[in-house]
Amino acid sequence: MNIFLSILLSVNFLTSHPITGQANMSVLVQNLSTGEVIDSYRADKVVPPASVMKLLTTGAALEILGPGFRFPTVLEYNGSIENGTLRGNLYVRGGCDPSLGWKGRTAFLDKWVKAVQAAGINRIEGAVIADMTMLDGEAQNPGWLCEDAGNYYAPGIFSLNYYGNTMNIVLQSGEPGTVAKVVKTEPEVEDIYFINRIRCDKITYDGAFVSGLPYSRERYLTGAVPSNLGTFGVKGDLPNPGLLLARHLTKRLRDAGVKVRDEANYEPDYYALTPPRTEVYIHYSEPLSEIIKETNVNSNNLYAEALFRYLGTRFTLPGTIHNSQEILRDFWRRRGVAVQNAIIKDGCGLAPQDAVSAKAFVQLLTIMASSTNKEAWMESLPVSGQSGTLKSLCPKTALEGRIHAKSGTIAGTKNFAGYIDRPNGDTWVFAVLINSAPGKAKNVQNVIQQYLLDLCKEKGEK
Repeated sequence: MNIFLSILLSVNFLTSHPITGQANMSVLVQNLSTGEVIDSYRADKVVPPASVMKLLTTGAALEILGPGFRFPTVLEYNGSIENGTLRGNLYVRGGCDPSLGWKGRTAFLDKWVKAVQAAGINRIEGAVIADMTMLDGEAQNPGWLCEDAGNYYAPGIFSLNYYGNTMNIVLQSGEPGTVAKVVKTEPEVEDIYFINRIRCDKITYDGAFVSGLPYSRERYLTGAVPSNLGTFGVKGDLPNPGLLLARHLTKRLRDAGVKVRDEANYEPDYYALTPPRTEVYIHYSEPLSEIIKETNVNSNNLYAEALFRYLGTRFTLPGTIHNSQEILRDFWRRRGVAVQNAIIKDGCGLAPQDAVSAKAFVQLLTIMASSTNKEAWMESLPVSGQSGTLKSLCPKTALEGRIHAKSGTIAGTKNFAGYIDRPNGDTWVFAVLINSAPGKAKNVQNVIQQYLLDLCKEKGEK
């Protein structure tokens, strides 16, 4: 059988299957060492990548910044310290770190309090101010759907990110036909106002939705939840995470005996010329190798977008979404990746306008496989049947533990791009991007799983 006919037979499984046959797809499987094309179908056609988009972001961040890079968050003040009194404000200057307060871990605030005390400050004749000026005010990507705004998976991105930019809204479910009662938020958010339309209904699933815009105090609660369920949580975004951080730091300072005269505030607008400040303390995030591992293994949109927005600041301040888009495109274009026809709207793949080809992802993955940062890169990818978003791919099959890849999922869409380790020591690099298929994404994944198993078997694997 010649190579061309073999490729046709392999691709035929996808193009003739009732689930994927009419889908918009782009496929490329290639031998990493030799460049031999194992399988291909519309490889240069751009399609929405969903969360596979994170490979462009994390790969560029790793190559530009290095695995040891740490996001800095700086405590500093203006004015002067006289006899233990700061006659000015204490600033928390954000550096786009997505991990501050992640999963409620706020012990770092005690270190900040000690640093303030060590600077000789026991009274502040001003306020704790969140300096959020590193990025412009466009916290919500304009490419995202309105229905996503306010949800936990699509939070605004700021210079100061805190608590995962997410709050848990605790509700009390009642009788069918009643409106669920808002009990509290975790963490507590001052001044927030809920317009609550969540119905209690005879259903068995959570159908509640949160919507709202960055900086806005209003959040709309809609949809339905099971009746007589008791208390339960619905996740939404934090409207202003920097302000919440400043408030938490203010409280910690006061609890430690540092008097703070004014209430916490935030500064959102960038000015080229600002009054000089004095540095008190620099907080550093975990290394970038751990940041991108969280990004790719768990498909963390906040982490991906923070990386995306930070890269834009390397062009000019304040960082803009446009600059981030251009830097990402230019970085991969200069390395020979076919992004000339790609559409890059964000860094996480939430924008439905995003479009990248299988060829581009295979080229990117090939470059990263020979990078000096290869170890950190491979550690950031989930493993089939074992970890992260690939745990449900190929479990208890010949490919369990042998695929390192990023997945992307939306309704009717399932995408994968990564590496397949072969028993003979070879590695395949692949991208299978299938969009607009009928039915659930899980059904599309089952087709892709069978395709990969059959392709490996066809090429001599037992």
